[in-house]
Amino acid sequence: MSCNTNQIEELVKKIVAEYNTTGAKTEEYGYGIFDTMDDAVEASAKAQKEYMNHSMADRQKYVEGIREVICDQKNLDYMSKLAVEESGMGCYEHKKIKNKLAAMKSPGIEDLATEAFSGDDGLTLVEYCPFGVIGAIAPTTNPTETIICNSIAMLAGGNTVVFSPHPRSKGVSIWLIKKINAKLEELGAPNNLIVTVKEPSIDNTNIMMKHPKVRMLVATGGPGIVKAVMSTGKKAIGAGAGNPPVVVDETADIKKAAVDIVNGCSFDNNLPCIAEKEIVAVDSIADELIANMKANGAYELKDPAIIEKMVDMVTKDRKKPQVGFVGKSAQYILDKVGIQVGPEVKVILLEAPKDHPFVQIELMMPILPLVRVPNVDEAIDFAVEVEHGNRHTAMMHSKNVDKLTKMAKDIETTIFVKNGPSYAGIGVGGMGYATFTIAGPTGEGLTSAKSFCRKRRCVVQNGGHIRNKNGEL
Repeated sequence: MSCNTNQIEELVKKIVAEYNTTGAKTEEYGYGIFDTMDDAVEASAKAQKEYMNHSMADRQKYVEGIREVICDQKNLDYMSKLAVEESGMGCYEHKKIKNKLAAMKSPGIEDLATEAFSGDDGLTLVEYCPFGVIGAIAPTTNPTETIICNSIAMLAGGNTVVFSPHPRSKGVSIWLIKKINAKLEELGAPNNLIVTVKEPSIDNTNIMMKHPKVRMLVATGGPGIVKAVMSTGKKAIGAGAGNPPVVVDETADIKKAAVDIVNGCSFDNNLPCIAEKEIVAVDSIADELIANMKANGAYELKDPAIIEKMVDMVTKDRKKPQVGFVGKSAQYILDKVGIQVGPEVKVILLEAPKDHPFVQIELMMPILPLVRVPNVDEAIDFAVEVEHGNRHTAMMHSKNVDKLTKMAKDIETTIFVKNGPSYAGIGVGGMGYATFTIAGPTGEGLTSAKSFCRKRRCVVQNGGHIRNKNGEL
C-alpha cells in the first residue's frame, strides 16, 4: 500500500489528534465528555454526592493534580497553541502566561478559612460548604484559563462542575477537561468531577441552566449571557463586560506609563476584559505620552479616511465589535487597511473625540484611542462615564495621591490599578491571587473557592469552649 504526501500528512494529523485528545489513543467518550447535557448533569450530581465523602486533604491533592497537568510544558504549549488556532484569537506566548497564572495563582482550600465564635454561651463555627453541582459557562476569549481557574476553585469548595464551553473553542476545552479528569482518576477522585458535552451549543447551555440539579450558575462572558443566568432564579455569579479606561495626568512617570499601557493593551491582543481600552490624557502631557508609546510598540494612525475605514471594518454599525477582528494582532488589523508593519508593532494608537466608537465600544482588539482633556478632574469624570458603569477595571498613572484616591472612589471598579499595566490587577507582576472570572455585575469581584460556597453555621450551646468555667475567669 502506498500513500502520496497529502495522504501521509492527513494520517499523521489524525494520529496526532487522537493522541492529543487524552494523551493516548482512547475511546472517543469518557473522562467527563457526554452526548447529552442531561447525562452530563446527572453524572455530575452523582459524582458530587460521592465527593462529599472525600477529605479536605483529598480536595487539595486534586487541586495540585490540576496544577500539575497545566504546568506540564507539553500540555501548556499544546493547549495555548490550540486555543489560538481554534478560536482565531489571541497570542500564543501570552496564552501560556495566562494558563500558568490560572493554575498557580488560583487559591485552593486555603481560601476556605473557618470562622469561630466562643464564649460563655458555647462555640459556633461558620464554614464554607459546597453548593453542589455548578453550571459554568466559559468564553471563547479565555477558554482554557476559565476552565482552569473555575475547576480549581469549584473543586476546592467541594462542588462538581458542568462546563458549557463556547462552540468556537470546544476542541481545546474538551481536550483540557479530558486531561484533568484523567489526572483526577489517577489520584483516586470520583469520576466526572468536571464534565461537558461533546457538542457545546446554545441549546445545551439552556438545558444546563434550567436543570433542577444545577444549584449555581457562573457565567464568564458578555452582558447577554450574564443577564440570562441572573434571570434563572438560581444563585448566579456573572463575570461581565468592561471598557477599562486608563487616565494619565501631568504628574505621572510618562515613560513608564507609556510602556505599561502598550504592554497591558496588547496582552493577548487585548482579549482580557481588564485590558486598557481607551486612554484619557491630560492635554499638557498627551504629546509626550504619544511619543513614548510610539517608541515602545505603538503605531500612530492619523489619516481620518483610514480611521473611518477601520471603524467600518472592525465594528458592526459602529455599535459592537466584528467578531472576525476580536483578538487579532495590530499587525493583522493594519494590513487589512493597507498598512504593512512588523511584529514590533503591538498597538494601534489614534486620537479621538469622546463620542468616537473606538472610545465607547469594548473592542477587545489592540486599537487604543486617546482622548485629550484639559485637567485631571475632567479626565476622572470622563473615565467614569466611559467605563459605562460596568465596575470592572480601570487604571491611572499619577503621583498625586489625592487624585488617585478620587478616581478609585468615583469609578468603583472591581480592579483599580495604580501606576502599572492592567494585568497587574490579576497577579501578573502584581500582588494577589488570580482568576479569569471577575464578577462585577453580581459583586463577588475576583472569584475564588469561597465564592462558590455557602456559609453554614454550626452551634454548640454551653459547650465546646475552654477559656473559663461557669462564665468565670
